[in-house]
Amino acid sequence: MAPHVFIEDICVSSIQAAARQFETTDLPARLGKYHRDARKTFHLWADAWLDPAFRQWNIEAYLPRIRCPLLAIQGEDDEYGTMAQRDAIARQAGGDCELLKVPQCGHSPHKDQPEVVLNSLSGFIKKIIGTSP
Repeated sequence: MAPHVFIEDICVSSIQAAARQFETTDLPARLGKYHRDARKTFHLWADAWLDPAFRQWNIEAYLPRIRCPLLAIQGEDDEYGTMAQRDAIARQAGGDCELLKVPQCGHSPHKDQPEVVLNSLSGFIKKIIGTSP
């Protein structure tokens, strides 16, 4: 879900916006419900992605090594990545690859459209089980 195999400008700009929100809103308190040290956790994530050297991060070369069935789920309105991520996976993965583009969905398909995701996962798993010996 919301796979990333390379860095896109939309990802960097969205993380920059999140960093501004972290410093100017109640985001640290909201994240504090899920993380013991929200500031540290946030900056470990954001600082890594915003490091200029990280712009070179790309794992597309590993995609042909994937030999198992694959379901790539991307929210249509994902603020951190575009369908280019999903398309790169489909184009380069070595195994059977299914794609799901979830409408009215951001970076968290399982939260934004849980029924769509569960139905898709269920169908994907049933297909795998049905084709297994």
